[in-house]
Amino acid sequence: MAEVLILILGMAVVTYLPRFLPMYVLTRLEIPPLVIAWLRYVPVAVLAALVVPGILTVNGQITISPANHYLLASLLAFLVAWRYKNMMLTVTIGMAAVLILQNLW
Repeated sequence: MAEVLILILGMAVVTYLPRFLPMYVLTRLEIPPLVIAWLRYVPVAVLAALVVPGILTVNGQITISPANHYLLASLLAFLVAWRYKNMMLTVTIGMAAVLILQNLW
């Protein structure tokens, strides 16, 4: 029983420290404006790194052609997002486009 409690405590520490330490250290440092400006691009870069491989690859191969339904649907979703600036509409149109392209093309 004691081993289980030590294990749970160890997991709690390992989970908590990586979240707490950066906040603790960064609140005591003066971050240069250049670093802050650079950090503003991190969310966009992470999102692109997650989304682009799923859009451009089909069966593990990069496919930039009309045969890539995900690419066509994402282009349509981009146009809808750009024109209407409505996230719900963009997601709905993108999902409908994938469904239609996969079943009818």
